[in-house]
Amino acid sequence: MKGKLIIFSGPSGSGKTSIVKFLLSKNLNLSFSVSACSREKRKNEVHGKDYLFISVNDFKQKINNKEFLEWEEVYENNFYGTLKSEVEKNLDTGKNVIFDIDVIGGLNIKKIYTNSALTIFVKPPNIDELKKRLISRSTESEEKLNKRISKAKYEISFADKFDKLIINDKLNEAEEEAFEIVNQYLF
Repeated sequence: MKGKLIIFSGPSGSGKTSIVKFLLSKNLNLSFSVSACSREKRKNEVHGKDYLFISVNDFKQKINNKEFLEWEEVYENNFYGTLKSEVEKNLDTGKNVIFDIDVIGGLNIKKIYTNSALTIFVKPPNIDELKKRLISRSTESEEKLNKRISKAKYEISFADKFDKLIINDKLNEAEEEAFEIVNQYLF
């Protein structure tokens, strides 16, 4: 039996990555969809686990070869995308593929896998809280932080296009809510 897709999207700092990691620790037959990206690797990230880090030129070549289910140039020469081969390999073995992906990418994958994909939007309680979370990471310059906040406001405008909405005010409650939603969808 072919697997299903569970797509988590939301602005950077919303908590979607923490929720996805929590779900991966549960017995849900999940396989994480490792996105490709052309940005620099952060110090704690591992190639092939967190992202497939590839050069801008290689990324553009894969776009030309139509190897992506979706891709986006999030910032100038900063590409993210989902390789078709990675997703299909997991689905064919009966694994359910879970995504931690940007909003537009998540909606684009839903268009392709309409009936076998569940989309879940993770929203911060408010923009001020989101800004605090991003600042606490200490990974962004002031300019990048402002870009992320601006993008977050735009992304939140798409929340009603998703199948489910989780407001992440308290992470443990958001994790439990996500577990209930995903468990019900899969079983």
